[in-house]
Amino acid sequence: MAAPPRLSLSGVPGIPLIAPGDDLGAIIAAAMGRAGLACVDGDIIVVAQKVVSKAQGRFVDLTTVEPSARARAIAADTDRDPRLVEVILSESVNILRSDKRALVVEHRDGFVMANAGVDRSNVRAGGDETVLLLPRDSDGAAAALRATLEAHFGKTLGVVINDSFGRPWRRGTTGVALGAAGIPALEDLRGRPDLFGRVLEVSEAAFADEIAAAASLVMGQADEACPVVLLSGFPVQTQNLPARTLLRPPADDLFR
Repeated sequence: MAAPPRLSLSGVPGIPLIAPGDDLGAIIAAAMGRAGLACVDGDIIVVAQKVVSKAQGRFVDLTTVEPSARARAIAADTDRDPRLVEVILSESVNILRSDKRALVVEHRDGFVMANAGVDRSNVRAGGDETVLLLPRDSDGAAAALRATLEAHFGKTLGVVINDSFGRPWRRGTTGVALGAAGIPALEDLRGRPDLFGRVLEVSEAAFADEIAAAASLVMGQADEACPVVLLSGFPVQTQNLPARTLLRPPADDLFR
């Protein structure tokens, strides 16, 4: 019997605070070099959404935001800062649920999530009046990072951009993939046999989300300052499916 696969997850130390315009791929490659972390073909580099957003300059200064009448009404109903609500609305195409805990929205990129990913934690630039938005085109950002890192290391790599999401029916957050390149974000297992020869009929594996969640265990959620993780040892297929393939069409979504 063949030995089961063994995964290795290594946090990349020495990533500095990222500023708008920084070459994130070059920064990651340099940090890996200083730490003696070498890549082999098939390795996957997971990057936290926040550093991608910071490199893209996705900051918003709330002192410059003029809330609309709609934002003021929602803010009054949910006990929120109307300027923050306005930013959330600007990043959303639909509000699905709302209360004092969160606005559950459909993000302009298709994600169903709390507050459109607009966040104040671990942001710093501008202080308490600054918020950070999700990256522009997370799949494209993952592809650009992959190109830089593959050129530097001379290896075939995968890249996942992860974030923390809540889930229906379950408490707490877990890592999910906002962007992916060089891996099959979704693996269709239908038609394969199970252990006893029964053909799988509905099974699809959210491969990129599983990678994102595994990396989150190393990254942490607070002051760990570890936004990049190298994952080695998984037999990645050559099929390249971006993270947007994980999005469930609204017609098939029983939670909307």
